[in-house]
Amino acid sequence: MMSNSTTPYANLFLGLSVGLILVTIVVYILRGVGILTFIPGGMIYLLFLSAIALGLLSKLARRQRW
Repeated sequence: MMSNSTTPYANLFLGLSVGLILVTIVVYILRGVGILTFIPGGMIYLLFLSAIALGLLSKLARRQRW
């Protein structure tokens, strides 16, 4: 039985958001060290903003009563 405060979509969005933040941090560190120099800075910002958007979708999905 599912609880009222969480939905499968909210958990999915939250998991994707955390995963995307971790990937962004790893890419940012590797780019700073000089291993991934071919990735532009705009792409890192896009990854970070995507993680924020997925986090917001997770919050909105928790408020829905699907």
